[in-house]
Amino acid sequence: MPFTANSKLVLACAIAFSAASLTACTQASPPAESAERHAKNVILFVGDGMGVSTVTAARIYDGQSQGLDGEEHSLAFDRFPNVALVKTYNTNQQVSDSAGTATAMMTGQKTRAGVINVPPDVHRRDCAEGLANPLTPLSRIAKERGKSAGFVTTTRVTHATPATTYANLPERDWEANNFLSEEIWAEGCRDMAWQLANLDVGSGLDVAMGGGRIAFFGRNGGGVRKDPDDDLVQTWLAAGDQRRFVSTVDEMAAVEPGQQVLGLFSLSHLSFMARKAEDSTEPTLSQMTAKAIDLLAADDDGFFLMVEGGRIDHGHHMGRAGWSLVEAQEFNRAVQTALDKVDLEDTLILVTADHSHVFTIAGYPTRGNPILGLVTHNDRSGEPKDEPQIASDGQPYTVVGYMNGPGAVTELPRPAPETGVDMIAQALVPFANNNIDGSVTNDETHGGEDVALYGIGAGSDGVRGVIEQNRIFDIMMDAYGWGEGTE
Repeated sequence: MPFTANSKLVLACAIAFSAASLTACTQASPPAESAERHAKNVILFVGDGMGVSTVTAARIYDGQSQGLDGEEHSLAFDRFPNVALVKTYNTNQQVSDSAGTATAMMTGQKTRAGVINVPPDVHRRDCAEGLANPLTPLSRIAKERGKSAGFVTTTRVTHATPATTYANLPERDWEANNFLSEEIWAEGCRDMAWQLANLDVGSGLDVAMGGGRIAFFGRNGGGVRKDPDDDLVQTWLAAGDQRRFVSTVDEMAAVEPGQQVLGLFSLSHLSFMARKAEDSTEPTLSQMTAKAIDLLAADDDGFFLMVEGGRIDHGHHMGRAGWSLVEAQEFNRAVQTALDKVDLEDTLILVTADHSHVFTIAGYPTRGNPILGLVTHNDRSGEPKDEPQIASDGQPYTVVGYMNGPGAVTELPRPAPETGVDMIAQALVPFANNNIDGSVTNDETHGGEDVALYGIGAGSDGVRGVIEQNRIFDIMMDAYGWGEGTE
């Protein structure tokens, strides 16, 4: 619940460390304070996989990109006044996945890994259980109460995190119907793309932008849907007169307030920022964020917006630390874009991650050591040495690395490590990941430690302490004035 005037007084008095003075202080009348204003708008930023070590490395990288040492630099959300630590476990896993964690944030209920907006008693891939027990995400609640709602993402719009704004499914990998058997379809389960195209609550989401055309079309449209002529974009367009489909940044710019937009800017995920072509027609996350706010803010009743920097996570899975940090840098630009556009008197902005990664910064590098470079130590006088530090195996080592993943050293002697934005950082354990298509890949894994939650604006004083991830939903509901005891 919000931090009241009386609770602030108690905290201030407690600093005296005296039971007597605390008793006297709490018996005094609290200072007069006007009723706390509720948020008209809420923006939830999710840096997928952006654990604390990633935030630190991104801060340094962003600072070094500007000619600074980096350590002293601040990201936009570093300056938010309210911070909490968030416990990210799923109900059946110590180390979580994005589907269960995003569900916790969007519905207020922790659940199993791999499921979208269904409670923890629903088994993964059990269609009947999923249909019988849907959870309602905040985006739907906002639409039902007259607000606008939407999301933007750098992943496919049918990927786990954005899917929690509109779908209910017991399997995160059911992005298109080619992944559903005839039996599952007959039971009534529908894939993520179908659910987005046919969402009717409150006239549907007003903004849905990212990648993922592949899930909306059959073979004749360049997609993977079972029917070669399937075209879910036309299904979506036919459901409203003021709907616009866009596939380039210029088309996105032309959408006007009052129109709903579905933006699919790539076949699969959007390009990594570090690999994006100069003539790319894909928008950046900050450009999508700016456009989404402009469109949603036209609603006098306010809005809900989720912004996902999804490829932070993908860079880590590939062991490409540099790609991940460039994605985090763009994510930070998106946060700053929102700060520049909204009034914090009536808008809550939250920045968090769904989970962490097994990504670390280590080795006693000197101050200002390139974050994507080799470790250079200080000498005994505390001054930087002239050459990189050499490990006991005769090789230098990088500042950043992973517990597991593609960069795992599988033979000795250890080769010299790569450096720079495009490097695959060295790791300890090769990990076998079994994918839905039957392939096995050596992806780096998530990490299980707490992630940070940063808050600013109306209702942000609920961001404090060490909290369960589903509490983020409560903070947003309380900010709107819809939480228990706030209406």
